[in-house]
Amino acid sequence: MNPFNVAKFGGTSVANAAAMNNCANIVLANPATRLVVLSASSGVTNLLVALAQGELDEGEREAQLGKLADIQQSILQDLGQPSEASAIIHGLLGDIRKMALQATQQTDAELADRLIACGELMSTRLFTELLCQRGVKAQWQDARQLLRTDSRFGKASVDLGASRVLCQQALAPLLGDTLIITQGFIGADGDGRTTTLGRGGSDYSAALFAEALDAATIEIWTDVPGIYTTDPRLVTRARPIPEISFSEAAEMATFGAKVLHPSTLQPAVRRDIPVFVGSSKDPQAGGTWIRASTQSSPLFRAVALRRQQVLVTLHSLNMFHAYGFLAEVFGILARHRISVDLITTSEVSVSLTLDHTGSQSNGEPVLGDKVLAELGQLCKVNVETGLALVALIGNRMSEATGVGSRVFDAMRDHNIRMICYGASAHNLCFLVNEGEANQIVNRLHQELLD
Repeated sequence: MNPFNVAKFGGTSVANAAAMNNCANIVLANPATRLVVLSASSGVTNLLVALAQGELDEGEREAQLGKLADIQQSILQDLGQPSEASAIIHGLLGDIRKMALQATQQTDAELADRLIACGELMSTRLFTELLCQRGVKAQWQDARQLLRTDSRFGKASVDLGASRVLCQQALAPLLGDTLIITQGFIGADGDGRTTTLGRGGSDYSAALFAEALDAATIEIWTDVPGIYTTDPRLVTRARPIPEISFSEAAEMATFGAKVLHPSTLQPAVRRDIPVFVGSSKDPQAGGTWIRASTQSSPLFRAVALRRQQVLVTLHSLNMFHAYGFLAEVFGILARHRISVDLITTSEVSVSLTLDHTGSQSNGEPVLGDKVLAELGQLCKVNVETGLALVALIGNRMSEATGVGSRVFDAMRDHNIRMICYGASAHNLCFLVNEGEANQIVNRLHQELLD
């Protein structure tokens, strides 16, 4: 099989028929593209999450269902109301209505995943129809038959070995002469029940498919032309980065750069698959290539920002000159599958940060009552919110002389709640008040990157 490309398009890229046609142009311009992975159309997932939570009254529920139907109907109308696609979409809308009503009576994570997954099922059906109308030999594939996961609804983990076997069996024979269209974000457990990979998981799905099928490249098409030195909506002087290493990009994704899902690069790194990030609205604008190594490795590459951070401080005199306290804490967090970002310790306290933006697909918070109750039996627990994580991304920062003085001089007018430095040569992290985050990002960019 010739080297091939996996292309992924985000929600804004498939928001309507015109946007879908732009995506089709991009796909057809690259003959190497044989597999296309789509998100739900823009706004659809949020509507489905609200329905899945089961908290809307009848009027609100009908309003949400109406908005959902309008998005799909608009695309169908532009496609000429094709009978087969229309029947499939209306069938899915009917399923959504039934599940939304069921959620008002008794919601659960499994039901939520089945409901939320309908967004990708609809967008991929519509895009396949559009391609077929343009004379392309395109085939729709159900990702639930391709990605095998565990049963953790809302944020499932993928069985890489089983998924590779399924993808090789179902997709590899078709890639030579057929364009495959499938869904991001969704999979199924061993019993065939629909699961989701967590919000923003479509990028991750694309990389998993690329890994399973030994693809040569991955393209992530979004609404911005590549990765910038920081969010250009916050800093007008932000610049696009033509090339960046896997290590730097992984740090940026982990610490808030919204262009990539944090897990996306793991499969790419395992198989050394270069990743391109570009804008589906302006594909000629270029973008960013992410590779194992780059020609330049600047001391400061970018500034990332992640909002909605939670700081948990655990205080216990049992920590003093004792063993095992941290093991018990992390044992509790592990049982609830909670990932910790930053951590600092003193003799009798430990502070750690959790990312609320990494919540499950169904909107459930990271730090629930059960976790707090278990931690509370072990120690005194204090939870702080309204915080943001600012990460300075670069190369060999822990080895370079003068980094601290330059960085702290730029931060001199702001309070820092927590600092994490030295565990990685690629980042220096600060936890700050969310209200000051924009100013801090601007100041760091001005002092270190302009």
